[in-house]
Amino acid sequence: MGHGRWSNNDWDSYKTTHTAGKTRQEIFNSSSIKDTMNPHKIALRESRDSKDNPHSTPVILALDVTGSMGMIAENLAREGLGALIEHILARKPVTDPHIMVMGVGDVDYDRAPLQVSQFEADIRIAEQLKDIYLESGGGNNSVESYTLPWYFAARKTDVDVVKQGRKGILFTFGDEECPPDLRADQIRRAIGDQVQGTLSTADLLREVQEKYDVYHVVIEQGNYAMRHKQKVYDSWQKVLPRERIVAVKDYRKLPEILVSVMEVHGGKTQADVVNSWQDPATAAVVKDAIALVQPAAAAVVKPGLKPIKPSSAFKLKPAA
Repeated sequence: MGHGRWSNNDWDSYKTTHTAGKTRQEIFNSSSIKDTMNPHKIALRESRDSKDNPHSTPVILALDVTGSMGMIAENLAREGLGALIEHILARKPVTDPHIMVMGVGDVDYDRAPLQVSQFEADIRIAEQLKDIYLESGGGNNSVESYTLPWYFAARKTDVDVVKQGRKGILFTFGDEECPPDLRADQIRRAIGDQVQGTLSTADLLREVQEKYDVYHVVIEQGNYAMRHKQKVYDSWQKVLPRERIVAVKDYRKLPEILVSVMEVHGGKTQADVVNSWQDPATAAVVKDAIALVQPAAAAVVKPGLKPIKPSSAFKLKPAA
């Protein structure tokens, strides 16, 4: 999938019809997971080069849809998605973006722990975004199932970008800690695949990195992160290199932050990217978010990489 091109007129019409004057519940009105988003009913998701998009780049946005995190999907549906795509097309951090949205919950507690759209390049991105079931669940623990998107991306997507010697980009978003290793029963429950034993987080990361560069975006305004921010960062630094962890202090600036991450990822300097944002408030939030991001060629992300020790870079100052 991934034919067509993004149109601002289509986006304006979409907002008028689907989001203007509506509550979050009215925008996301699904009462259960849709068949079109259900991993049990999906054999494969494809990102293919086409006449419209000859140099496609798959970009996955895996959104935590538990508890307070519904604000992320809502912000994207109202304004953020259009701003993100317009920035990508104008600033060109990647070529011909094919965007997939996912909804992520808790595999041990939620009815719909993973939801998956198609890769799309036009207004169908927004149309599938609003099809996500905002279960608003989660469990009585400190994690959500943020590595389910890694499994799906690694084993259930076929993307032409790898034929060009490039990779896609996978962002997970949330306010909780990195989950433990994925068990076979969890994969079966969320996706339907029959696997043997447990997949370690390190092995799963190594596998997904064959197709995608992986980032985790910490939403500091989430309920859990506001109470346990250091624990969140420490948990992720045991799994991902520091340069692949993005700290977001204002989720309303996600479009600018994500594009900025992609620009540094592609080789631009942090200073040039920060200075490109004329609004001082935006520039300040972007500066904090991309402080540790490095160009892909310089990033320390290698197959088989051992978990790193927590760094002082994310250490918080004691409260006064």
